[in-house]
Amino acid sequence: MTKPDDSPRPVALTLGEPAGIGLDITLAAWRNRADAAIAPFLFIGNGDGLRKRAALLGWDDMPIVEATPDTAIAAFADALPCLADQDPIFGQPGAPERADATAQLASITQAVSLVHDGQASAVVTNPIHKKALHDAGFAHPGHTEFLAVLAQRYWGVSCTSVMMLAAPDLRVVPVTVHIPLADVPGALTRQRIVETGRIVAGDLQSRFGIDNPRLAIAGLNPHAGEGGMLGREDNEIIAPAIAELQKSGIAATGPLSADTLFHESARARYDAALCMYHDQALIPVKTLAFDSAVNVTLGLPFVRTSPDHGTAFDIAGSGTARPDSLIAALKMASQLS
Repeated sequence: MTKPDDSPRPVALTLGEPAGIGLDITLAAWRNRADAAIAPFLFIGNGDGLRKRAALLGWDDMPIVEATPDTAIAAFADALPCLADQDPIFGQPGAPERADATAQLASITQAVSLVHDGQASAVVTNPIHKKALHDAGFAHPGHTEFLAVLAQRYWGVSCTSVMMLAAPDLRVVPVTVHIPLADVPGALTRQRIVETGRIVAGDLQSRFGIDNPRLAIAGLNPHAGEGGMLGREDNEIIAPAIAELQKSGIAATGPLSADTLFHESARARYDAALCMYHDQALIPVKTLAFDSAVNVTLGLPFVRTSPDHGTAFDIAGSGTARPDSLIAALKMASQLS
């Protein structure tokens, strides 16, 4: 049954890769719920698996209860609510199991379904391990692309999902994401840049409340191609895309040399930077805000955020994983929804 729009709803927090730090930071986030002013969330994962991780971390007495979306908010103050009847967890810290792929994908799907049905306000995803999922038959490059498929399934809309990393002082968007660097020049097209820019500008307006978003568009090559001396893509692909964005009323500038795009005074001149490939976008934001950046998926009919880090198998279960990015993702999801 769909809840009324003004009814309080929990954020749906997914399982992620259970052999990584997702369980650790979920537990730590709930323990810090008061100090961090986190809105109530419902963990979409196996409660027994979460209890075992809590015991490993020395939090044996931590209250963890099975709940429904209707009871999660009332339970949250005194216990970490987990959705009942979830698949068991097999992987141990640092040792992923193929059998856990089903539970991870079911958790993401169920979280999206809860938002669609009005039972949850937003989706926050714990980190997944792409290779482990691909080895189990997962056909998508990552969360971002899978969420677009789920949007089609539940809302009946075809959408292009766009990954944005948001920190207090910087927002970045990679135009190409999880592809080999050698494939980037061939994957860049004017249409792809324009579509990404329009989605970013639209969501900055509708979700972030920025009336006239300013987009800084990075060049692909050193010094944005140096007038064609260092590569043709900046003049032939990126510049025409910027002109088209400008023609449609979007405040876009570039192509700009990426090596001078991220210092403090440069960041003050734009609301988001569109970068041409994964590391061009993620290196600066992770350098500036490794523990507080949030992964936000734009272009979807629902709110989805995620911590801006991976599974960290090497520290899973050790008690050293910091929940800062997950806490930031939970808070942003509540604000955007």
